[in-house]
Amino acid sequence: MLKGIFASLTVLLLVSYISRAQEPVDTIETSEGTIVVFSNLSWSYMEDLNFDGIMNDHLESLITAQEEVGLVQYWDNHKCYTSERKNNLRALKDTLWLCVTNEKYDDFVMPFDGKVTSRYGYRRGRYHNGIDIDLVTGDPVRSCWDGKVRYAQYNGGGFGNLVIVRHYNGLETFYAHLDEIIVQPNQEVKAGEILGLGGNTGRSRGSHLHFEVRFYDAPINPEEVIDFDNGVLKQQNLFLYADIFRPGRKPSDQIEARIASSGGSVTEKSAGVGQQYYRVRSGDTLSRIARANGTSVSRLCQLNGIRSTTTLQVGRTLRIN
Repeated sequence: MLKGIFASLTVLLLVSYISRAQEPVDTIETSEGTIVVFSNLSWSYMEDLNFDGIMNDHLESLITAQEEVGLVQYWDNHKCYTSERKNNLRALKDTLWLCVTNEKYDDFVMPFDGKVTSRYGYRRGRYHNGIDIDLVTGDPVRSCWDGKVRYAQYNGGGFGNLVIVRHYNGLETFYAHLDEIIVQPNQEVKAGEILGLGGNTGRSRGSHLHFEVRFYDAPINPEEVIDFDNGVLKQQNLFLYADIFRPGRKPSDQIEARIASSGGSVTEKSAGVGQQYYRVRSGDTLSRIARANGTSVSRLCQLNGIRSTTTLQVGRTLRIN
C-alpha cells in the first residue's frame, strides 16, 4: 500500500507544476507532512498553502504603511511576477531601509564567480534588467542568500529554465538560462546552495547566467549591493527610494563618485536623455537645493518620489531634472 502511494506521488511530482492548482480533491498523509491534491493533479504541502509569502515582517510593515503606493506581491509558484498589476516603485514616498544581511541571515555567496559579460542598463533597444555572467554549461549556480524557492520551471518569456528565490532580506533573485534545475518550489535554501546548472536555455546567445535582483517585482541594478569584480557585498544596508528603480540606472556609488569629482552634481545619460543628480550635504534642505539648481521643491518631490517634509539623509543622491 505504502509503495503504491509513493508511486502515485512520483507521477504527481512530474505534473504538479504544469498549471495553477484548482480545487482540492484529496489529502495524503506522508512522513514529510500532509499533501493536498488538486483537481488538475497538482499538489502542495498543507503548510505551504498557509504561507503568505512574507519573509520579512518589519519590511512588510513599512510597505503597508505607504498605502497610497499600493505595493503588492504574493507567493505564486507558477507566475514569474506575482503582483496582480505592475508595482510602481517610482511612486515610493519615503526611503526604505533594507538590511541585506543581519545577525541571523549573515551569509552571502556569489551566484557564480565568473566574468561579467553584460551589465544592467540599456542594451540593443531595450533595458537589460540584470547582470550576465559567463560560465560553461553544467557549472553550478548558487543562491546568494538564505531564502525559499518561489519559482523553479521553464519560463517561456525568454528566461529559459529559471529559478527565483525570495530571501529573508526582502529581495528576490532570478537565476536564468539554466541547463538544469535541481530545486523545487517552496524549498528552503541556504546561501551557497546549488539551485541548478548553468546553461543556454531560453532567449540566450551562448552559455551564461542572467542574474537579477528585484524588490516587489521591480528590478534594481544588482551592482547596488554586489561588487561583481571582487565577489563580495558592497554594503550590509540598502536604502530603497524612488529613483533607484529607474530603468537602466547606474549604481549609486558610481553616480556619487562622479558627483564628488565634479564638485556637487553630475549629468547621466540614459537612453539618450540627460538626467542630473545632486548629493545631499550637511545643512541642505529641499528649498535650498531647488534654488541652487534652478528648480522647485514640488519638482524635486515629483522626480524623487518624496514629500516636502521628507528628512534628507546626508549622502543621498537626488535627481534634480
